[in-house]
Amino acid sequence: MCFIEQNGKFLTIHIRYQHFSYFCFMTFLKQFFNFYINSSIHVALAVYGLTYITLVEYDIQYDEDILYFVFYATITGYNFVKYFGIAKFHHRRLARWLKVIQIFSLISFVLMGYYGLKLPSLMLVYIVIFGGITFFYAIPFLPKRIFIDKQNNLRSIGGLKVYVIAAVWTGVTVFLPLLSHELPISADVLITGVQRYIFVILLMLPFEIRDLKFDNLKLSTIPQKIGVKQTKIIGVALTLSVFLLEFFKDEITVNGIIVLLVVLLVTLLFLLYSKIEQNKYYSSFWVEGLPILWLIILLAFN
Repeated sequence: MCFIEQNGKFLTIHIRYQHFSYFCFMTFLKQFFNFYINSSIHVALAVYGLTYITLVEYDIQYDEDILYFVFYATITGYNFVKYFGIAKFHHRRLARWLKVIQIFSLISFVLMGYYGLKLPSLMLVYIVIFGGITFFYAIPFLPKRIFIDKQNNLRSIGGLKVYVIAAVWTGVTVFLPLLSHELPISADVLITGVQRYIFVILLMLPFEIRDLKFDNLKLSTIPQKIGVKQTKIIGVALTLSVFLLEFFKDEITVNGIIVLLVVLLVTLLFLLYSKIEQNKYYSSFWVEGLPILWLIILLAFN
């Protein structure tokens, strides 16, 4: 009887230890996942994915230099835009997580420079242009009277945000890799550019719906101007336009059409089910991860 009680007591302690270990493991996973999202690794993989898609669609070999440059440049640029305003007010008293992200961003900046120097010299001109847009997106530089708040940056100009981001993503993921390989800007490339521009806007609509409760009304986002329902209707029209544009290209494949259709349908479903009160990771993980899904499906079909 005493042996059973002792054994039972040991078993209880062992189970509690297992629960504690499980709790620590899950806490670590949650912190790591939050760092993965907050440090812009996820969005960088999305941009990396779209760039890789361009290489595949135009039969260009895997280019480590351009892909890694885009990846590290995205982390650097996004973290600069997201945390510039926070960092300048905290200085040495930064929260621990922000310090870690700053160090990570610095490492990414160095790696961006390393891979950037390996690109053709002409690419530096385009990189400076896109880098300049990113810089002025966060840094005050224009008269206060045209802004909705005191930040004086491109991000604060009403109605401009989504279009600036879409333009930068399109330039980086479509034109930069093609120009790096000295391919001509054909009609097909221009159509791809328009498709990519619209696709990025589609990706941003769930974010804009989510941010309705946070955004200043003067930002004039699409949902603010026309409402959530009309935004989703516009989204349907944009999705259809991306698909139909594919048939205007000189070179199309059955696999390419199927992959595009699947990705657009999934993207549209995420838009239609998006709402103001979203799950924390609905947009920041699932929607932002759609370019990664696109790449995986495309590679599987190829």
